[in-house]
Amino acid sequence: MPLKAQNSHLLLIDFQERLMPVVQNVEQVIRNAAILVEAAHMLKIPVTVSEQYPKGLGLTIAPLRERIPAEDIIEKITFSAFREEKFHDVLETNNEADRHQLIITGAETHICVLQTALDALEAGYDVFMVSDAVSSRTQASIDAARERFIAAGGRWVTTEMVVFEWLEKAGTPEFKTLSALIK
Repeated sequence: MPLKAQNSHLLLIDFQERLMPVVQNVEQVIRNAAILVEAAHMLKIPVTVSEQYPKGLGLTIAPLRERIPAEDIIEKITFSAFREEKFHDVLETNNEADRHQLIITGAETHICVLQTALDALEAGYDVFMVSDAVSSRTQASIDAARERFIAAGGRWVTTEMVVFEWLEKAGTPEFKTLSALIK
């Protein structure tokens, strides 16, 4: 099933100040998340951000926070963002507009990202986890999350796969801008 911009909703899970410095490939993960946010804004795809207990883990990191309106950031204490009432309400509102494809990025892959993805799959969403925009403290945790996510019916994709499926064709102003970001 291809991704469609008009059916997508981008989720950024817990890209927080105290968490990001300890995860694998942090620069790549942040860069790719920023590309996805830029693409989502350009293509009018909703973006929702979660923050796990920000008093303890800090706020969303500045390179992403500065691209996201404050009303699109939701605090949570549950590991699965899907279990926070406000987050669930946002998804339901967007699902009414046929936004049934959730593209998930964030940290940590094996905890909050995976639990959010599994809950979304169980609720009937088509869930795509962006392999180069998720991370954990160890590669073993990332690998275990990937295996469990795929076994549950999720789709493991890359940033470029998402962006170019959203774009659908070359030669547009959006293509020119977004392809330059990926180079």
